[in-house]
Amino acid sequence: MTERDTDVDPLVCLREPTDPDCDVFLTGTVFLDIIFTGLDSAPVRGTESWARGMGSSPGGVANMATALARLGLRTSLAAAFGDDHYGEYCWDALEQGEGIDLSLSRTVPGWHSPVTVSMAYEGERTMVSHGHAAPPLDGALPAYPPHARAAVASLVPGRSEEWVARAARSGAKVFADVGWDDTGRWDLAGLADLRHCEAFLPNAAEAMRYTRTDCPRAAARALADKVRYAVVTLGSEGAYAVDGATGETAEVPAIQVSALDPTGAGDVFVAGFVTGTLAGWPLADRLAFAGLTAALSVQEFGGSLSAPTWGEIAAWWQRVQGHECQDPAALRARYAFLERLLRDRPARPWPLRRAVPTIGFRPAPAT
Repeated sequence: MTERDTDVDPLVCLREPTDPDCDVFLTGTVFLDIIFTGLDSAPVRGTESWARGMGSSPGGVANMATALARLGLRTSLAAAFGDDHYGEYCWDALEQGEGIDLSLSRTVPGWHSPVTVSMAYEGERTMVSHGHAAPPLDGALPAYPPHARAAVASLVPGRSEEWVARAARSGAKVFADVGWDDTGRWDLAGLADLRHCEAFLPNAAEAMRYTRTDCPRAAARALADKVRYAVVTLGSEGAYAVDGATGETAEVPAIQVSALDPTGAGDVFVAGFVTGTLAGWPLADRLAFAGLTAALSVQEFGGSLSAPTWGEIAAWWQRVQGHECQDPAALRARYAFLERLLRDRPARPWPLRRAVPTIGFRPAPAT
């Protein structure tokens, strides 16, 4: 980022001297993302397409790590980094640019960075990736996983990660999402680590397939038998959540925006919900905040590049106060909880300038 913009600490009223240094721990694969935007349509075989915009940024698990750090959470990431310029760039962007703790990460000699090329058009995206599995980090470093308030895991059918169980046993709240089940079985029992999770946040299609239901809200209620919080994203309709312990439900409509690139929006949504949960907000406020951060992210390109900061949240809130958006009265009522977080924060102009979205620029030589 061009400047540190995490001066809002959503957990400031909860912090104690005996708290863990880490708010959220996560692990996974860091990709170097190259994103093309401004395509009028999907590339056509045998032709050359020119994009009107492009950018590069750390991707993969870095999307989630960046989203969490930009919301003011002390974030620790354990990941392998390639022994190449891409890996060096990603490490520097995350550690120096975003303030993410990489003490549990390492550079792997002779291993090149995984790369994803993403093409955004017509509100969707197409991706091509290449990479090779890195040696496992688990057990290779001390205090793995570290003591943390929370952890974020991506569940894989048929696979169990021991670090998830260890994190839960140490008192961390585990938040989980899930990817598409390529096996086609959609067996909820195959998500072995779900039993360690505080919250599960699938999208509507995933939730309905796993629960054998034809309604995303019914799917959320079924999943609430497995976890404390079942949260199902509904795309343009917003999101729906169930508290399995109390039976409370919440539904928040999506904020209408002009979407440029949906890359990383799911990660940003999870980061927003994690933030609200750790801060102890009411369920509906957590859901609304997650939806807001995701809506802000799709107006920019890239995964980690698009994660909003508190500066952007404050600028959006200022626009709502100034009636510069659709249905401002409803938005002011729904997001009134932001006022106490942003009360002493100076407003900034909209839109906000982001980090330089490419690899390769170097400081100008001294004259």
